[in-house]
Amino acid sequence: MRGGLRPTWRILAALVALVALIAPAGAQTPASDSPQAPASGPAQTPASDSAQATLSLSAVLNGGGAPLTGGLRWRVFAAQADPDGTHPLIVESSLAQPTLTIPAGDYVVHVAFGLASAAKRMTLAAEVRSERLTLSAGALKIEGTLADAPIDSSKLSLAIYVPQNRNPMGKLVYAKGKAGDIIGLPEGSYHIVSTYLDTVGAHSAVSAAANSGKSAVVAPPAAIPSNSIVNADIRVTSGKRIDVTIKHRCATLTLKLVNKAGAEALANTTFTVLTPGGDVIRELVGAFPSLVLAEGEYVVIARHDSKIYQSTFQVQTGMDHDVEVVAEEGGKQGQ
Repeated sequence: MRGGLRPTWRILAALVALVALIAPAGAQTPASDSPQAPASGPAQTPASDSAQATLSLSAVLNGGGAPLTGGLRWRVFAAQADPDGTHPLIVESSLAQPTLTIPAGDYVVHVAFGLASAAKRMTLAAEVRSERLTLSAGALKIEGTLADAPIDSSKLSLAIYVPQNRNPMGKLVYAKGKAGDIIGLPEGSYHIVSTYLDTVGAHSAVSAAANSGKSAVVAPPAAIPSNSIVNADIRVTSGKRIDVTIKHRCATLTLKLVNKAGAEALANTTFTVLTPGGDVIRELVGAFPSLVLAEGEYVVIARHDSKIYQSTFQVQTGMDHDVEVVAEEGGKQGQ
């Protein structure tokens, strides 16, 4: 019987070859280890690869109210962590109410508002969706004034501390605050330090560094802290915004060494400004350098051609003026 079966297998092989020859052009027989496409049409792409979700985000303080309009930082992370335990960052935005388009899937949405934050896990389908996150925090807005006029935000540096053990500046929690910004803070007590920045006197500081030979390259002028510093203690309540106005008391002074009152300023003069107690406030070089000083009384020492001249002057809030040091005969000789 074995010899009778061999012709049968040869016939079957020939029939298979014949079917392959007469099959329509382009027809393919799927491999046995590959999934077969459905009879109704071609294979479909998984929804997670092509479906897009449109997600609109906003945030409010607990207790309700209108959505926050600034100071927010949004980040969307993949819900599935990588092998190292981190969650990949998908997209981020600094808009108050962003609208994001991302693939459908599982995510963790995180919003930061100053020192406060909130997060929510969500599953997005191919949909248009709005989500509002609630922040358990209060809001703080700080403005500055000088002689009842608003101070430009570029001229103020704000630091926020949490008092500890009767020390109002126990822990620095916000170092680069700007006037006009809305800052989120958990409920509690805080200490604010506002420093007026001297943008005019920065030019004189650069000149002094160049003349001293401290650096071959003179950096461009930048704002430097003045001695006008104001402190304030506040209490932040959850769900509410607090507006704080800080009043600075200072003025801009221009120093001059002259042979007589009203005369031309003498070039190549070095000035040292001190408190009446002898604490050095600033050293400047030039014919007429300027600086910002807090309200009060000061001593200025001028050095020119190996001679030293001294004078005292007063600073009153908002009253910018020139301070003349007269190079009188018999001026004290430098050592």
